[in-house]
Amino acid sequence: MIPLTSHYWLTNAHIPICLMPDCCFEPETGEGLALVDLEIRAGIITQIIKATGQTPWQSYADLHKRLVFPGFVDIHTHLDKGHIWERSPNLSATFDEALQVVSSDVKKYYRAEDVYRRFEFGLQCAYAHGTTALRTHIDSWGEQGRIGFEVFEALQKVWQDKLTLQAACLVSIDHYQTQEGIVLADRMAEMGTILGGVAYQNPELDQQLVQLFRLAQERNLDLDLHVDETGDRHSQVLHHVAVMALKTGFRGKILCGHCCSLGVQPLTQVAETLKLVKEAGIAIVSLPMCNLYLQGRYQQDLPAWRGITRVHQIRDRRIPLAFASDNCRDPFYGFGDHDGLEVLSQAVKIAHLDTPYADWCRSVTQTPADLMGLPHLGRIHPGVNADLIIFKARYFSELFSRPQSDRIVLRKGIVNEAKLPDYAELDDLVFKKK
Repeated sequence: MIPLTSHYWLTNAHIPICLMPDCCFEPETGEGLALVDLEIRAGIITQIIKATGQTPWQSYADLHKRLVFPGFVDIHTHLDKGHIWERSPNLSATFDEALQVVSSDVKKYYRAEDVYRRFEFGLQCAYAHGTTALRTHIDSWGEQGRIGFEVFEALQKVWQDKLTLQAACLVSIDHYQTQEGIVLADRMAEMGTILGGVAYQNPELDQQLVQLFRLAQERNLDLDLHVDETGDRHSQVLHHVAVMALKTGFRGKILCGHCCSLGVQPLTQVAETLKLVKEAGIAIVSLPMCNLYLQGRYQQDLPAWRGITRVHQIRDRRIPLAFASDNCRDPFYGFGDHDGLEVLSQAVKIAHLDTPYADWCRSVTQTPADLMGLPHLGRIHPGVNADLIIFKARYFSELFSRPQSDRIVLRKGIVNEAKLPDYAELDDLVFKKK
């Protein structure tokens, strides 16, 4: 279908207007889709024009209104502990048991070969689905952290021509009040990565945040935090982070993930918190699949809350909002495949993003790319690589009704022939203890 030449056109492509910044098109549908022709030369998008209905070019592929997206950008994953479900399942599917099971798995199985192969398995999945960049959190306690980051650095080099990889360390933020925590912050500065952590509601929270912001400010590091991953309406970590960011005048980027407790707090309280979040320049990433899975289980009162944060209120205040994969096939989420389309499709249904779809498709493409400092990814316009995903679906309803496993992934204008890895490739790791 795609011409085997370095110069060709894709004609009659349906592309969401919001994914074509700097291009002025009128929507052809009520879903905000434009029908366009794209010129690709030497792997670069060189021209986008309104579909002419003509085919004067020597080499072209008529897409017949198929939807075209830029490559996905997955800003919140946990590749170091992915794909361990068979050996370490979470049978209660609760957050507390997930923590316990992962801790036990690390003691039994965690070694460099194990982490490397599972980590790369996740990369292979993401790459085959059409992802161009991702960020992973890496559990960073002691020897576990040393192994995790050594594997990350090795795979970052191996995959540098295929995927842009970023990492954030992951410890509870009280760890930064210890000498070991300061050493960890120094290590992140040496690597040029992101300072991350899990912040819990507790009496020393503000004191912990002061230290965290100081370490990040002094080392010119951005922050990527897990906050309020709970259904406890009294958990207001996001509020405290916003207040501290304003009080300290923090100059780096701040990304806060989960923010689940916003979903069970009064709207007046939500509005107050989000006002501060907006003033502080904080961005939010929602993890709809994992939080749907873990949060709100065994509630006695109905209708039950299902874990998602208040994405509509966040978006209405023009706070940058992304969706991401989070955990895949581990005790925190027993499913997942690092597929940006699955993330968006599930988010549409879980968070009611339809009617209209508006610009929600930016939440797994352009918005996370911008938050990761990658302005050349996650969008379609002249001058960027032709890293594209061509779906058989022509409209959003078709897109979200089937898995789209027959998608065509282009990398620099060339069809990516990568296939999803076979789960059997990990069989010898499943019960292979240290």
